Amino acid sequence: MAFVPAVLVAAGIAVLSLWENPVLAPQLTMSDKVLHGLMYSLLSAATMGGCVLIRRTQIRTYVHVILAATLYGILMELLQHFCTVSRTGELADVYADCLGAIIGVLLIAFLYYSWRQLRSKPKKS
Repeated sequence: MAFVPAVLVAAGIAVLSLWENPVLAPQLTMSDKVLHGLMYSLLSAATMGGCVLIRRTQIRTYVHVILAATLYGILMELLQHFCTVSRTGELADVYADCLGAIIGVLLIAFLYYSWRQLRSKPKKS
């Protein structure tokens, strides 16, 4: 259950990435990269949140989540390039996906370690 949000975000990314003739495509220019970054930061944050819930918070877990989200981004770009007619895969999108994944993991790491610091402070009587 800890990873249900991450699975839902991944499914949403797949639908949006592989949707032929998306309604938003003409309005998106440079904001396309921002959208990629936001989607993959949400994906990695949801995945890392699941890892925190099951108590997997080692540094290598953070690295694995970033790699998994980036590989998912690469897969989506390859599928766009080879399996759709109106979409193309772009290397710049992969960079935006990777940066978004890093930002999402760093956000969860910051929140998690801040929460741990607050929890470990002695209470005043």
